Order: sequence, then C-alpha cells, then structure tokens
Amino acid sequence: MAATEFSFDIVSKVDQMEVKNAAGQAEKELANRYDLKGTPAKMELVDKEIQLTAADEFQLEQVRDIVITKLQRRGIAYKIIVQDKIEPGAGVTVRQKLTFKNGIAQDEAKALVKQIKASGVKANAQIQGEAVRVSSKVKDDLQKVMQLVKGLDLPYDPAFENLR
Repeated sequence: MAATEFSFDIVSKVDQMEVKNAAGQAEKELANRYDLKGTPAKMELVDKEIQLTAADEFQLEQVRDIVITKLQRRGIAYKIIVQDKIEPGAGVTVRQKLTFKNGIAQDEAKALVKQIKASGVKANAQIQGEAVRVSSKVKDDLQKVMQLVKGLDLPYDPAFENLR
C-alpha cells in the first residue's frame, strides 16, 4: 500500500458492552412486569449470548420482545440477532438462545466487493478474513463507498473501522 493511499475496513460486529447494558435493562423490566411475576420467565446473559426461559411459547415471545426492543434501543440492529429454535427446558418451561452475527461471511463479502466494483467508484475492495478492506488514492472515493454501503440492504450491519 503506497503512502498516498487511504483505506478503511467494512466490518460487522456487535458491541458487547451495549449487549450487557441492554440485558441489564431487560432484566429490570422483566422483574417489574406484573404479568410475568411468579413465573419462570427470565433472561440471562451467558458469554456472548442471551438465554431466554419462560413457561410457554407465548410468554417466551413476550420476554424475547422485551430483550430485542432493549437491544435495538442500544443500537444493535435486528438483522444481526440470531434466534435459535425454541426448545423444551427444565420442567415445564421452554427456552431459546439469542446470539449475534459477528464478521462478514465469505459469500456475503464477495457480493459486497462485487457491488463496490460495479458502482464505478475508483476504489479497490478486497476480502480480509471477516472484513472487507477498501482503499483508494482519493479520500472522497472512500466517502462515496461508505455512502454506497450504507444505502445497500445487507444481511448484516456494516460498520467502518481503521480509516487511514
């Protein structure tokens, strides 16, 4: 990379601190919900996933809605929340895990690179692991790529890092 070339990375990752904050807010709301008092309805943040438990699927849906609303208010996009299948839990409960997409899958990264090249902006895009590095000799071209990516309907939430 030449000294006069600028670049940035397009990534998709979740801010774990915001997940923790949202989980705390959801726990407070669950504790105060009159219709959920005395029920097995709960949510737990374990490692980098959220585990939901409830008496039945209807109640689980209520718990999930509370958690997802709190996540979205903290800036976590709905499209990066992965909802596992609902499973029977201990006793007469059901449970579900919520996990988060991290990184850009290889096929999605290839499609993004293709879209950037097709846009006609004089910028070079290449896949680097779970990120896409975009470089150009002109900073304005990088801005154009950022605007292009923000305008695309992608299956993940793009973020821009390492602007140099």
